[in-house]
Amino acid sequence: MLEPLAGVEVEVREGVVLLSGSVSNNVQAERALSLASQFPGVVTVDDGIERRLDVQGNLSPMLAKIQSDLNQWLRALPLVGLALLIFIVVVYLGYSLARWSRLWLRLTPNPFVAELAAQAVRIVAILVGLVVTLNLLGATALMATILGGAGVVGLAIGFAVRDTMENYISSIMLSLRQPFRANDHVVINEFEGKVVRLTSRATVLMTLDGNQLRIPNAMVFKGVILNYTRNPQRRFKFELGVASADNAVRAMSVGVDAMQSLPFVLKEPRARAIIASVGDSNTVLNFTGWINQHETDFGGARSLAIQTVTNTLDEQGFSMPEPIYRLRFDSPSTRQSLVDAATELPPGTEPSEGSKKQPGPSSTSRLHAEEVMDVSPDTHIDGMVNEERAIENETDLLDAKRPVE
Repeated sequence: MLEPLAGVEVEVREGVVLLSGSVSNNVQAERALSLASQFPGVVTVDDGIERRLDVQGNLSPMLAKIQSDLNQWLRALPLVGLALLIFIVVVYLGYSLARWSRLWLRLTPNPFVAELAAQAVRIVAILVGLVVTLNLLGATALMATILGGAGVVGLAIGFAVRDTMENYISSIMLSLRQPFRANDHVVINEFEGKVVRLTSRATVLMTLDGNQLRIPNAMVFKGVILNYTRNPQRRFKFELGVASADNAVRAMSVGVDAMQSLPFVLKEPRARAIIASVGDSNTVLNFTGWINQHETDFGGARSLAIQTVTNTLDEQGFSMPEPIYRLRFDSPSTRQSLVDAATELPPGTEPSEGSKKQPGPSSTSRLHAEEVMDVSPDTHIDGMVNEERAIENETDLLDAKRPVE
């Protein structure tokens, strides 16, 4: 007989169970009702049990349960200690393996991926130790609950930090692909500058104005990258116009020869010129030339080439077209013909004394641009990049030993 239910009296009448008597609390009363309803042939159970709610009757079972649980934990202490020891050993071995940096650097392409692999080993070691410990203690249900809860929490965190995870994964891919080197002159989307370093969060550029620019790696990975440094040869181009009456083909030849005479313009591939468009009063010529960016500044070379070709065409008698304005005067009494006031006269018409073009300075008196302009590469930004890279407070994921994508 169950001791807590000793005061319960049972009477059965035609499938109806009548319970009476007294118990210490409602828990014992519910227990008696449950037991009575389980007998075969019972139709219903009439609850007539009195709940005494006395201190002795309620406190004694609780103290007995606490003592029983305490005795059970004392008996399980050796097993808990063994499980804890196994957990510590597994985690220690995992962390020791993760600290073996030479192994991960040999197995992975760069330090960033090596650190990721080491971190993964630490997490796996903790999970393995936890699984072994819970299995040893027989708490498989608790293990399933923990793993399920971790999965739900991980999914929620993944949605919350979606952009951060995208940026982190992009950093891994960029460190594997190596799309550029330090000091490369690049244009990433609309941002231009020289590469300082690649970190786990952003690509750091030094703009041509000398400012530091950080671009999130997610933008860099998905963006369009233009690298000027990869190929030392670079083409510059510009447009010049000559009058429609001038020989455009001869003007192109003269301009190309003038560019080829410049020491910084490459002989191969040769400079070229084409007719870009023909207007009412001028012909637009498109000139192109090639330089070596490692030896020549692009902007300076283009500026000098424009000045040289302009001067040469002027010396050879080619006129630069000027705008023409047509004015019309109408008299109320008599219609006058159109009067053209133009800076350019029709062919065969002699200009007046005041409108004659004054001869330009000769080639001997002109101060040539190449005598005053330095076209050597500007290394100031390179020096700023090297100074920035000398600061070792951030890890650089760019590896000069690995091939560039």
